[in-house]
Amino acid sequence: MPVSLAPANTPVTILKVTAEDKVRKHLLELGITEGGKITLISSTANGVIVVVKEGRLCLDGALAKKILVG
Repeated sequence: MPVSLAPANTPVTILKVTAEDKVRKHLLELGITEGGKITLISSTANGVIVVVKEGRLCLDGALAKKILVG
């Protein structure tokens, strides 16, 4: 499921990032890596706020759909 549909305030594992290579590299630099943990704080139609490695990130909705978690 995309991170935008994950249960709020519950750490989940990043299974796959389906973005293009340039975007994947940037996400990797931000700590969003396959096998890593991510926690959804809030989700709206426009985007999400997540916690990754003790830092909060705001991601737009299109990008959030490319981060698959389980």
